Amino acid sequence: MAKNVIVAQAGGPTPVINNTLRGILEACQTMPDKFGTVYAGYHGIEGVLKEELLNLSAQPAEEIALLSVTPAAGSIGSCRYKLKAKQQEDFNRIMDVFRAHDIGYFFYIGGNDSMDTAHKVSKLAAERSMDLVAVGAPKTIDNDVGDTEFKLIDHTPGYGSVARFWALYIQCVNEENAGSSPAEPVIVLQAMGRKVGFIPAASRLADPHREMPLQIYFAECGLTLEALADLVNDELKRSGRCIAVVSEGFDVGDLGENRDGFGHIMYSSSGMTVERVVTNYLNKVGLKARGVARSNLPGTDQRHNMIYASTVDLDEAYKVGQKGVQIAAQEGSGYMSTILREPGDKYCVRYDKVPLEQVANSERKFPPHWITPNRIDVTDDFLRYAQPLIGDGWPTIPLVGGLQRFARFKKIFASQKLPRYVPQAY
Repeated sequence: MAKNVIVAQAGGPTPVINNTLRGILEACQTMPDKFGTVYAGYHGIEGVLKEELLNLSAQPAEEIALLSVTPAAGSIGSCRYKLKAKQQEDFNRIMDVFRAHDIGYFFYIGGNDSMDTAHKVSKLAAERSMDLVAVGAPKTIDNDVGDTEFKLIDHTPGYGSVARFWALYIQCVNEENAGSSPAEPVIVLQAMGRKVGFIPAASRLADPHREMPLQIYFAECGLTLEALADLVNDELKRSGRCIAVVSEGFDVGDLGENRDGFGHIMYSSSGMTVERVVTNYLNKVGLKARGVARSNLPGTDQRHNMIYASTVDLDEAYKVGQKGVQIAAQEGSGYMSTILREPGDKYCVRYDKVPLEQVANSERKFPPHWITPNRIDVTDDFLRYAQPLIGDGWPTIPLVGGLQRFARFKKIFASQKLPRYVPQAY
């Protein structure tokens, strides 16, 4: 007998997250004997807790198809609500909602914290002898889920598109910097990535032959502001201009930090941003060239700009969602669908599963051997890893009246059967 489904998203969204959602939904629809009505937890696990379940099975096919070209999390919402072990009321509520709506399958799309939530739900259901299958689907632009050996997952859906954003963005910035360098010889750009350098590293994809005056300052580089200024000025002496990509996690001291719901530092929402501190410092100590340093902060444009999405990333995001449903139908609970790269010179991947407990709260580091000895560049090994992920074509995005056409779901929610509930951590 078919059981109903809840799918939800959590954490910072990506340009391709909705294609994973589409992959899950459409795969469920091909197996009506196993999967009944598919609901979305509206704004992630918070929607489950509040019994706000958007009926995806009742949505028009046209809107479902448009998920493939809809970025970010506007379709079903996301959240940063972390389920901690002490929040037993929340766990009890989730189980109550599952029972009330005959939920037999729970899919959670997200990063390491989200995989922890999926793992806890899977364990709790097993302990309570509930007929529930919980499966995770990976997502994060940071590419920090899994292990440094890339045996659990090669890369997360979302990273390829953000890498492509930075490759193309740096190309345009280089044109700007080359043209305006007599007055503004230095431009400082802040890239996302609190602790891990995969996103700033992708800027080198714009210039694999190292012809631009490009420097990359990772959170892991161990350099100081003083060292950064010296290196920038060395580049000015050589080239007359410099493009400095700085990770949001680069150590510039106290920024008056704010934190999100997962407890992570929100660098772009602090009192002062990293790129602004670096730019102010460079202008204060002085440049070895006429003119001043200026800065740009792309911010969330990195993860919600659909125009820059990688077609490879879109395809893989869909297939990893499909794989999650196959795992749920054939293997059972407690897994995350994953992408693994096949050996050989030609880029090829396969889709598999890994236990949730192995990826829950994992935090992959940027391999140290991919950072060059001068600490401000990446090796060719990284370029060989990342280049296939950005693809070589543009996504096809429908326009209506000159504007992008995104998926727009009807607000058709399941009838609430339980008393109103306020999440425990509110």
